[in-house]
Amino acid sequence: MPPRSPFRVVPPLALIAVLVAVWLLAQPASDDPADRPVAGTTTTSAPTTTRRTYTVRPGDNLSSVATRYGLDVQQLIELNPQVDPQALRTGQRIRLRPRD
Repeated sequence: MPPRSPFRVVPPLALIAVLVAVWLLAQPASDDPADRPVAGTTTTSAPTTTRRTYTVRPGDNLSSVATRYGLDVQQLIELNPQVDPQALRTGQRIRLRPRD
């Protein structure tokens, strides 16, 4: 009987690697508890904010931030004239309300 090839384990390992990659991609992008819905509650309108600034996270755009905090995109643009709406950077801070 000829010896077994060590490459016989490659297909099962490749399948496991693909399954792990799919599982990781299916996970939520954020571990922030504030982004998770609370069981048994529904939201009917966007919350008004008392926060003054917001730190941009990966995948954010002005529209998503405005929706999250109950603002118009135009309001965010007016509050942040130094920010290019088409080129938000992760970690960039944007103003959510006027200075007091």
